[in-house]
Amino acid sequence: MTRAQVLARIDHTLLAPNATQLQLEDACLLGHHLKTASVCIPSFFTGPCARMLADSPVKTCTVIGFPHGNHPLRAKLHEAEQALVEGAQEIDMVVNISDVKSGHWRHVRKEILQLTQMTHDAGQKIKVIFENCYLSQLEKIKLCQVCNEANVDWVKTSTGFGSSGATPDDVVLMREHSRSKIKAAGGIRDLNSFFQYCQLGADRIGLSRTAAILLEYDARFPSE
Repeated sequence: MTRAQVLARIDHTLLAPNATQLQLEDACLLGHHLKTASVCIPSFFTGPCARMLADSPVKTCTVIGFPHGNHPLRAKLHEAEQALVEGAQEIDMVVNISDVKSGHWRHVRKEILQLTQMTHDAGQKIKVIFENCYLSQLEKIKLCQVCNEANVDWVKTSTGFGSSGATPDDVVLMREHSRSKIKAAGGIRDLNSFFQYCQLGADRIGLSRTAAILLEYDARFPSE
């Protein structure tokens, strides 16, 4: 995998609750300079991020219902609508984990369908975050099936704020049952892990340690 191919799979993330405006500017500058797939930020930062990336192929990605997913559907729809108006090109929404665990699949399906429809109507793309650390295997499979029905663009393993992040087994399971692309996120801290998740079928990798992993790549493959 070339350096450019590595960068094209990275959603460079700045999602810490204490992230500052200066850190947002640094994240956008880094994403812009390196040409990552996107810069992923809280919805509060969507407008400034979109403006800073306006002359770049790097997408503005924001999170909806983050990190716990237990917002009312109306609140999630309003948050997503505002983000899309402000320039979001990719929406990473967290499922209502409580509804999944309670078996309220009609509610889960409605939420995913409506948010996907809104995003696609705006000409943009959506990732659905499962937060797999809290789910059974059957719940993960069922979510993949619901996302297939909704025609989401990506299914995503984790927020990075749960009790654990991405696991190889989860990416394999999601690849088996999903027709969407896969995003792995949470706890991916070195180049070997990055390559592993790509080999297992992840098309996107959520990273906050983008610069460190790129340094590791350059040290290992200096000719690239």
